[in-house]
Amino acid sequence: MQKKLNELWEKGIFRELKTLRQNGIYVEYEGKTYINCSSNDYLGISGMKNLQKEFFDSIDTGNFLMGALSSRLLTGNSIFVENFEKYVSELYGKECLMYNSGYHANTGILPAIAEKDDLIVADKLVHASIIDGIKLCVSDFKRYRHNDLSDLERILEQNVNNYKSIYIVTESIFSMDGDTASLKRLVELKEKYGGKLYVDEAHAFGAVGESGLGYAYNEGLIDKIEYTVCTLGKAAASEGAFVLCSSTAKQWLVNKSRTLIFTTAAPPVNVLWTHFIVKKIVEMKTQREHLQSITKRLRNKLVGWNIIGNTHIIPLIIGENDKCMQFAEKMRANGVWAMPVRYPSVPQGQSRIRLSLTAAMNSEHIDKIYESILA
Repeated sequence: MQKKLNELWEKGIFRELKTLRQNGIYVEYEGKTYINCSSNDYLGISGMKNLQKEFFDSIDTGNFLMGALSSRLLTGNSIFVENFEKYVSELYGKECLMYNSGYHANTGILPAIAEKDDLIVADKLVHASIIDGIKLCVSDFKRYRHNDLSDLERILEQNVNNYKSIYIVTESIFSMDGDTASLKRLVELKEKYGGKLYVDEAHAFGAVGESGLGYAYNEGLIDKIEYTVCTLGKAAASEGAFVLCSSTAKQWLVNKSRTLIFTTAAPPVNVLWTHFIVKKIVEMKTQREHLQSITKRLRNKLVGWNIIGNTHIIPLIIGENDKCMQFAEKMRANGVWAMPVRYPSVPQGQSRIRLSLTAAMNSEHIDKIYESILA
């Protein structure tokens, strides 16, 4: 192990944990404070002390246990989980099933629904949790070039008569490239070839749409997408995830999804916080508009730089791992915490600084981030 760890270090891909203290949009490390550009707290909820106080004042601490104590299929299926799922179901007009994390959802749903005579066709850049879920499937698997729907259609056309079901899998906002999928066109292709569509809205839920319910809802496509996964650990500043699906699919997942069946349920206090905060999110239109505004400000400043995407995730492509590490150190020396994303998490030669903006930032913070890039 040590020999291989040394090799990782030499290649510039060694990873290590750092002990940090979160403080709203700032992060503290070894006695210094930095603007945090590596957070998924897109609405700035983690720093809203007033919401935390309102939540703790509102709960009846004598009415629940801190731990769920068992899986949902044993004794862990509390009324709090049921109430949250019912609320989300009413929001979207579709059945809702809660998981303990987005990783649990992506590694548990796909293996449960895709059978041996099925085919999964996934965008080349889907998240690692989706890839891990696909690896657990007994079905065949193909990948289409990132956001290349002509390539996707070629695969669908060649395979439509060879499988019982074809599942098209994508993210709505891609976590590493900060760009978006054409959900309307994906729905059209799914319907043309009789497939099913699975969409991960991890980086869109809370941050996108009039009520923050994501791209699929905002474009009126929820009823046309078989499985929509929304993560609660990012814009919602909580934990867990939920999938929107049909009633039959929900029952199937309860019976077949191993990451739901064989894990202890989320603690009731976490579920209560999630329910509380999702109710707040649908009202946070001002924060979403501000997030769009500061995103536009920074993207405009970076015209001429090698940036990609079109969302609040702004990847600044640097190149090789060592150069990206040096660039991150330079930004840190100038008061900005922006962790490098390196190969093999991204393709060779495309290591990047992934600038992740939150609604708690203001124009002065954006200017400070830009200055740290120029330094």
